Formats: sequence, C-alpha cells, structure tokens
Amino acid sequence: MQKSRNIFDVTAASPGDRVADQLGRLLLRSTRQHLYQRLVDGIDGLDVTTYPVLSGLGRLGPTTATHLASVIGVDRSATTRYASKLEASGLVHRTVDPGDARATQLALTPAGMTALAATRRALSSAMDDALSDWPAAEARAFAAALERFTKGLEDMSGAADR
Repeated sequence: MQKSRNIFDVTAASPGDRVADQLGRLLLRSTRQHLYQRLVDGIDGLDVTTYPVLSGLGRLGPTTATHLASVIGVDRSATTRYASKLEASGLVHRTVDPGDARATQLALTPAGMTALAATRRALSSAMDDALSDWPAAEARAFAAALERFTKGLEDMSGAADR
C-alpha cells in the first residue's frame, strides 16, 4: 500500500512550495484578524473590519468605493458599509468624484490620516517584534528579499495599485 503524501508536509518541497505554504498561513483570516486587532487597539473609530478600508485609502488616496473594494478584496456593499462607519467616526469623508459628478469618492480626513499613521507605526512595531531574535544582517536580508519577491509578484500580476 502506497503512503499518501501530506500536502502540508513541505520538508522536501521546492522553494516555491515552501513559500506558497507560508503565504497561505499568513493570509488566513485568523492570522490577519489577530494582526489587525494589534494595529487598531486604542484607535477610536477603527476596528478589524474597517481597518482594510482605512489602509486601502491610505495606499490609494481618494477613490470610489467600487475601486477600493476591488483593491482590498472586500465586496462593494461591505466596503461602503465600513466606509460609513469610518465616516461616522470622522476618519473618512465623501467628496464628489472630479471625473464623474454623479459619483462620490472616499478620502481620509486629517483624523483618518492620524489613525493611519498610528496603524503603520503599530505594524512596524509588530514586524520588529517578529524579527527581534534574528541577527540584524539576516533581518535586513529578509526585508530586501521580501521586497524583491513582492515586486516580482506585482510584475507578474500587472498590479498597478500599491
């Protein structure tokens, strides 16, 4: 009887298999939710559901809910709902789309920019914590390799939104 291969046993896998396995673990909703919770702790008006909208607006600048939804991977109705929560908290405001007066754009308020800066500091701190027991040269090399890897994925997908 032949033993079946455990698809999660990556001890003899190619580098691509190993990277794919680790990306799968990082992208699990539970992993993201735990990280998001750390990022939003202590920030009024922001929670784990609204964080992707705030973060997406920080990366894109003013944009429509439809475009934002496609970039952050949340459906448009949820994006609009979360943006409304952020608007009620004073972190986001709506403006007329300069390219189409019938449409609106979402944009960060000054308070939203402050909240975003706080989440970015918290994210940087979380990554520093994760790398704290690495030798400094190894952590720098990992960061450089991750930047290169990310650029390669963006180039493969033709990603224009960063």
